[in-house]
Formats: sequence, C-alpha cells, structure tokens
Amino acid sequence: MKSKTSWKDPSRYVKQIHVEESCLDLPYTQEILARAALPYTVIEDRSEPQGIDGIYPDNLNEGKHHLLLCKNRGHFFKPCPGTKEYRCCDYQVLNIGMNCPMDCVYCILQAYLNKPWLTFFVNSDTLLSELEIAFQAEPERFFRIGTGEFTDSMALDRFTGLSKKLVEFMADKKQAVVELKTKSAVIENLEGLEHNGRTVLAWSLNSSPVMKKEEIRTATLEERLQAAKQCADWGYKLAFHFDPIIDHPGWEQGYEETICKLFQMVPAESIVWISMGGLRYLPSLKTIGTERFPGSRIFYQEFIEGLDNKKRYFRPRRVTLYKHIYGLLKRYTSAATVIYFCMESDEIWQEVMGYVPEEKGGIPHMLDNSVA
Repeated sequence: MKSKTSWKDPSRYVKQIHVEESCLDLPYTQEILARAALPYTVIEDRSEPQGIDGIYPDNLNEGKHHLLLCKNRGHFFKPCPGTKEYRCCDYQVLNIGMNCPMDCVYCILQAYLNKPWLTFFVNSDTLLSELEIAFQAEPERFFRIGTGEFTDSMALDRFTGLSKKLVEFMADKKQAVVELKTKSAVIENLEGLEHNGRTVLAWSLNSSPVMKKEEIRTATLEERLQAAKQCADWGYKLAFHFDPIIDHPGWEQGYEETICKLFQMVPAESIVWISMGGLRYLPSLKTIGTERFPGSRIFYQEFIEGLDNKKRYFRPRRVTLYKHIYGLLKRYTSAATVIYFCMESDEIWQEVMGYVPEEKGGIPHMLDNSVA
C-alpha cells in the first residue's frame, strides 16, 4: 500500500549517486550533482555501482535508491518496438535512461531489465545531435517522439533538468513533437519556456483503487491532474494514457470517477490524444510481480497468450472494459481529441469504436494531424 506521504516528486527516493569516471567533469554531470545535493561515488567506466545487496529482481527496491550517471554508448533514437500483429502508432523512442524510482506492480521493466539501479545518460549533446541528424535526413517526415519507454520522462527532472533542454530544442522543430509522459507531478522546470506547441505533456491515469494499490511512489490522481492543469495554463498540449486498464472489483465506478475528475480539472480542448490499452505482460512478469508484491491480485485472473507472446485478457473481456471507458471518454472529449488503442487489432477497433484506423488514414496520420 502506498504511503500517505506525497510522492509527487519520486526523485526523493534516491539516496546515492554513482558517476562513471569519464563523465565526472562534464558540465551537465556537475549541474546534476549540484541540484541533487546527494552523496556520490566515482566508479570506473562500464562498472557496476556498489552497495546494492541481493540478486535481481529481489534487490530492485534497494536499487531504486541508487542513480548511475553514465554515457549512452548505443543509439538514443529508434522506433518503438511494436509488433506487426497489432496496430502500432509509429512512435519514435528517445532513450534518456533506464528504470525509475517509482514501483508499479505491473511495470514491464521488471521483466525487461536485469539491473536494479536507476540510470540516466549525461551525454545529452549526443542525444540532441542524433535528433538533428534524423530530422535532416527525412525533412518531409513528421516525428512523434517519446522518452517514456524505459523510464518515466519526468521522475528525475528535479535533478536532470532534461525537460528544459528538450523543450527548448524542440521549439523550432515544425516536423516533430516530443511527448513527456509521467506518473509524477514534477513540472517546475517547464514554466516560462517558449515551447511553441512542440512539447506534449502526458500522464498515465488509472482508476483510484489501482493507483493507490498498484502504483507505488507515484503522484496521486489529484496531483497529476493539478500538474496537467498548470501545464495547460502554460500553453502546453496534453495527453493521457489509460494503460494498462486493469480489471478489478468496482472497475466501472473507478474509471468513471477518474475520467470525471480529469475533465473537471483539465480543459478538454488542451488534450490532443488519449490512449487505451488493456493489461498485457511477458509471462515472466507474473513470477516477478507476485513475488515482489504478494498482496496484489492483478495477475490472478484469466489471461490468454496474445499474438505478441504477451498475456492479455480474453478478447470479450477487453471489449467490455474498452467499451465502458471509451463511452465515458467520448462523453467529455473535444471533437479534435484522438482516442486510440495501443497495440490492439482491427477487430477490436471495429467492435469498440465502429471503425478501423485505415478508414481515417491510419493511427500515425490521426495522431500527427492532432499536433502538426
């Protein structure tokens, strides 16, 4: 159960920083160390932080107290790893780091990763250079970019200030938009920036029982929505993600309450898109999740293996969940807001929404038009 203490800024969970030796003298590293004001150790390049006992994933809770500042020696920028069996939105992933201080029971990263600590890449000049090269290589293409694939976009922003760098970099990029997706309420670095509508601030939402029981060290619903309202007041476009939608006792009322609060607090005309996606997970996540969170019941339901080898609710159950939530969203959303499925089939689109994406040019076209 989540503590009554506010976790609107989950970076407070970090207690120790580790810095690769070659990164220590980088100005950006020094900025982060100064802002964090935490103890730090310098380690050899490509070595592992010390002081984290146990074996993964049992040491994940301890590992989330530790932040490693290092260089990304691979690519920052690449397509979202969707699957051809389901409709993908053609998202482009900007990899800013790995893992996050929050701890959601259903988090797929528990099964994807094999190191318990948090990682943030400090060679931000290379990151921005990769984006510039990609834009110049395809000047006619529109890019929708997100940083929330392997970490939360804003959870460490009090330390990193990366949001400011990205917002300012993207401000004059008419062929692209970046989405910063979070379960935190860390928005202070966004105030007063000339964003020119090239940055979308996004929040993952769920029913209140799920947020309270399954999303540990995350901002409350009210904190997330208040942050979203403030960003709308600053002129940012917004997005929301009901993903994963989780079947639980009282789910109808839970999602209705969340959606009603969303539109009570946030101007509908500021929302460019809302996604829906049912709970899905790698089979190995059930073992990890039930061992780490024995009080959770979300894995103890009927699931079927999908075409992407992930466990999903049976199709009729997904349709029931989707129809209810879609109906609620349509009651309140602006006509310009795109509601879409993340990784679902044409059959689900047709049954729930009454059309398939190709009838409107495809998901990428729909989403691009909402911000282009």
